[in-house]
Amino acid sequence: MNLSGGPIVGLRDFYKIERDRIVIVHDELDIPFGTLRLKLGGGDNGHNGLRSMRSSLGTGDFYRVRVGIGRPPGRQDPADFVLRQFSTAERKELGMHLERAADAVETLITDGLDRAQNLYNS
Repeated sequence: MNLSGGPIVGLRDFYKIERDRIVIVHDELDIPFGTLRLKLGGGDNGHNGLRSMRSSLGTGDFYRVRVGIGRPPGRQDPADFVLRQFSTAERKELGMHLERAADAVETLITDGLDRAQNLYNS
């Protein structure tokens, strides 16, 4: 994920995808586990993958489906937290959250950002 900008640009160019059709689904530390937030544009907020994509695409103006993973407990390094295995409780819910994120992407593509935000931003 950290160096995903190059492959994203390669896919965009190969398939001739317009920027307004790019949807990035990514983890987000700043929202609770399982929470979804959809938006257009924004900064990278320290997310190395988003930084790579913004750099390679030359813009941050792409759709984002942010999947909350929550903040690390205590003083745990955020990089270690992001790379850890999901807890047993999280694994039980993960399938449902991923299905909901996929549904949000579909709604975003078919019905637009406003409708998707109204249905899935929790």
